[in-house]
Amino acid sequence: MSTLTNEHISPFATKVWFTEDMMYVMLTDGREIGVPILWFPKLRKATGSQLKNFRLIGNGIGIHWEDLDEDISVAGLLTGRS
Repeated sequence: MSTLTNEHISPFATKVWFTEDMMYVMLTDGREIGVPILWFPKLRKATGSQLKNFRLIGNGIGIHWEDLDEDISVAGLLTGRS
């Protein structure tokens, strides 16, 4: 008998928010990731309004900013290869 585990299932983003220097992402598994905005040149140069104008894509596998032409994957955030 096989048992399905969450070991190979990547978490998805459910919420994104910003402080002056950081981007935070809440994941479906309960983790909260915080990364410096400095890691992302397009986000670093964005206005507050542009940062807030995002949408979750692929049911939360990534974050997309239309105004900035920027996409960041949850998997990339978790591995440091956004």
